[in-house]
Amino acid sequence: MPKAVIAEDEALLRAELVSQLRRAWPELEIAAECEDGATALDAIDVHRPEVAFLDIRMPGITGLEVAAAAAEASPQTQVVFVTAYNQYAIDAFDRGAVDYLLKPIAPDRLAATVARVKSRLATGANDAQAFAAVVEQLRSKLPAQARPEPMQWITATVGKETRLIMVDDVAYFQADNKYTVVMTGEGEALIRKPIRELLDVLDPAHFKQIHRSTIVNMKAIAAVTRDDSGRGTIRLKNRAETLPVSLTFMPVFKGM
Repeated sequence: MPKAVIAEDEALLRAELVSQLRRAWPELEIAAECEDGATALDAIDVHRPEVAFLDIRMPGITGLEVAAAAAEASPQTQVVFVTAYNQYAIDAFDRGAVDYLLKPIAPDRLAATVARVKSRLATGANDAQAFAAVVEQLRSKLPAQARPEPMQWITATVGKETRLIMVDDVAYFQADNKYTVVMTGEGEALIRKPIRELLDVLDPAHFKQIHRSTIVNMKAIAAVTRDDSGRGTIRLKNRAETLPVSLTFMPVFKGM
């Protein structure tokens, strides 16, 4: 059975796409339903699906970034972008390397998309260069998304104390059930803001997601090594532990 990963941050839209896919492509196994890009990357790495349906605009890691990373981690995966931005999508997708669905998704359009994906899977067609060109064109045309000013301070809990921690002093953030652990050179603290929300308020030039559950401060990295499988390990400047880097996040460190 062919497998699919679906990434859409809006729960109702995600459920509707799953429902429509089950009617349009009954033999398709939905391997993972993801609400953010990081979870989608992990799911693609684990399941190596035949097709991934990716919302272009998601919190933190966008669908475009997921697609670019997935092209290395799972090159056989066909990508279908889901978008509300018709004004720029048509020109890019006319290249034919990847398909798209406009929100709200029309059943006849989904049926046509399923037929094209099946055809590409049957012939093994997957033009990596054309696909990369589509992703780059979409990036250049994507309307700028307003971002708040990067967070400078964090109010965190250490035991019974509430402390102010300067963001530049954070080595990394790590998800821990309902909390996020804030790791500094002096110790650890807890905040309630989840990882996916932190990505929207941290400076993207300095804080990068390296795993579904981890965001690292690039200034805190001493070295990055890659093993034979392509996965990485980060050594920090001011902490003894090392951090694993998922295969799908290794492109962050290209050129380092």
